Order: sequence, then C-alpha cells, then structure tokens
Amino acid sequence: MDLKVLRCGIAGSGYAAKFHFEALKRVFGVRVEIEGAYSPNHEHLEQFTSVRNIKAFQSIDELISEVDVVHVCTPPSAHEPIVISALRSNRHVIVEKPFTGYFGDGSIGFNGDDFPRETGLEQALASVRRMIDAEKKSKGKIMYAENWIYAPSVMKEREILQKTRAQILWIHGEESHSGSHSLSYGQWKYSGGGSMIGKGCHPLSAALHFKQVEGKARFGKSIRPMSVSARIHAVTRMQNYSDEKYLRNTYKDIEDFAQVHVVFEDGTFADIFASELVLGGVHNWIEVNTSNHRTICNITPNNAMQTYTPDGKHYSDVYIVEKTETKSGWSSVSPDESWFTGYQHEMEAFYRSAASGAPPESDSTLAADTISTIYAAYLSAEKKGSEVAVPLIS
Repeated sequence: MDLKVLRCGIAGSGYAAKFHFEALKRVFGVRVEIEGAYSPNHEHLEQFTSVRNIKAFQSIDELISEVDVVHVCTPPSAHEPIVISALRSNRHVIVEKPFTGYFGDGSIGFNGDDFPRETGLEQALASVRRMIDAEKKSKGKIMYAENWIYAPSVMKEREILQKTRAQILWIHGEESHSGSHSLSYGQWKYSGGGSMIGKGCHPLSAALHFKQVEGKARFGKSIRPMSVSARIHAVTRMQNYSDEKYLRNTYKDIEDFAQVHVVFEDGTFADIFASELVLGGVHNWIEVNTSNHRTICNITPNNAMQTYTPDGKHYSDVYIVEKTETKSGWSSVSPDESWFTGYQHEMEAFYRSAASGAPPESDSTLAADTISTIYAAYLSAEKKGSEVAVPLIS
C-alpha cells in the first residue's frame, strides 16, 4: 500500500527543532518529506540545515508555501504570527509548548516582575483567540505539541480511563529539574513566564487531558478547569541564595518555582508543581487517583534501566539522561529517551491525523485551556494565592 506523502518545514533551528527532526525520522504511518527549515538567525540556520542536508529557506513565507505541515519550533513569543500565516495558507501547524502567552508591551524597559497579571491574562487569551479564529477559517489544524499526552505511560492511562469509566478524584504531577537549555527562557519577553509556563505546562496539560478523557468516557463531553490558586517564588534571585553552581541561575525576571491548584467543573482537582530547583536530572511524573484505580506515570526518571559506576569518567562518552549533574554512582538511564517522553509518538499521531483528517488528541482546545489556566494562575499568584476563575475559550 502506498503511503500518503506529506511535506513539512521547520520554523526554528534550536533545541526543539532538533528533536522534531529526529522524531520525524520515526514516523512510519505517513511518508514525511522534510523540505527544510527557516530561522532569522542565519548562522544557526546554516548549521542546522547543512548537517541534515535540508534546504535553508530565506523567509517563513517561502517555507509555508512549499509544505503541507509547518513545525513551529521558535521561542513562544514568535508562535502566533507563524501559526496564523500557516493557517491562512491552509497548512497544518504543529506548535511547540508553550502555545502562546504574554510577552510584554514591546518597551525596552519591560520587566516581567512588574506588569499587572490581569493584563497578562487578557493579552494571552487574545492571542489564543486569534489563532483559534484562524484555525476555524482554515483547512489546516492546530496540533499542540505537548509530548506528555503521547508518552506511553500517559497513553496507557488514557486507555484505562476510557475502559474503566473511572471518576478521577485528584491528580498530582510535577516537572522539575536544574534549569532550561535556553538562555532566552530566563526573560519574560521571550518565554512568557518562568517555571509555571515553561515546565508546569507539561503536567498541567496531562491533567487537563485526563479530565477531558474521563468526561468524554462518562458523559460524552470534556470536564474542563473552573478555577485556580497558585504561588510562585524566585529562589535563585534571592539575595540570600547560596549559589554552589549546580543549578542554573540566569533568570532575569521570571520565577523558578510554581505550585498550582486547579479545580475542575465537577469539583475534583489537580495539584501541579514545577521548578528549576531539582538536582539529579529531569523529574517528570503524574499520578492519577480515581474511584477504581490509581496510576503513577513515571516519565523521567523510570527504572527501565539502572547502571552504576564509581567514577563518571568511565561514562564520559555515554549519554545517560537529560540534565544529570554527575554520572558517578547509580544512574537511571533512559535507553530511548524520546520513546519514553512521547516525542516520536506525537509525531506519528499528528501525521496520521493530518493524512486522515481525524482530530488530534492534543488539539487547540487543550492548548487554549492550558494557557488560560496558567495565566489565571499567574493572576492568583499576584493575589498571594487567592482563587481565580479560569476563562474558557470555546
């Protein structure tokens, strides 16, 4: 049987662009042709495209015109114009997280510590609405690249919820580690926030997704977030912070810890933690407590493989796991990290969706609910944890 051919292009040339490219090589249900990439940083673009033997496009418009699917792997502050332009050309868009946000007023002196969070919420929601409005008028779809939705453990729990029709009582999830790969992450004008949006978006989206799955299985419609309470901290920016050089501390005007309590329409809830303050590698997990089962999804680390060496020098050329500070002693190895974290599975699902016309599991509604919840949570944190309603976008 001949496979459908879909041409794609990558907007961006950094960390996300690299793992998108690698994940695309593992798509088997559709024949993917990677036409090339575009980035305004010509030096990075040349480095990215030359080693992969793909075209370096001279403009984003040129890239969009020659593909069926656009991968948006830029900093989040650049997502909206690319997404809207691609949708207007009836292209599908795979949009990295965070989906969008508020990135300041454009002034040179903008500081993420100072602006009213009500403004951030209003402007982030306006950006979401513009993209969803463009999707409604397009033949293309928004596919929200939240890899946690496609992590094998999360997909298995989705199956369990569908088959048991369990009521989710509460959810507990976390993404924490020792900081970001990107220096731009430390500035609100590029990232749209700190730990809450940059890391908390992952377990939060998974929790929102589980409640969608439960609602559809039990009632035929999603159960969506209703309100949120949150606190944030900037520990590595405190004057009394003791810096021993293990944690990244290049943050200018963002938080490095966030705690979020989400209440859903049915009165159940989720508690989400996110931080830059955890040593020993990435800590990604989510626990689901229901009326008839309990599931713990250990995305990273997990015990699929463990190894010990008395001196890390023996593993100098061995990749162990993302963001581990040392390879000495016991290590939890991820033998196929992209498999456990869902990268290849999300690409397979997205391309099958684009080829068949079926809706993706991780769609614009999930993306919208995630952003609405996060920016309502920032407003709550400004109010020292007071409960704030989550404004939903249809």
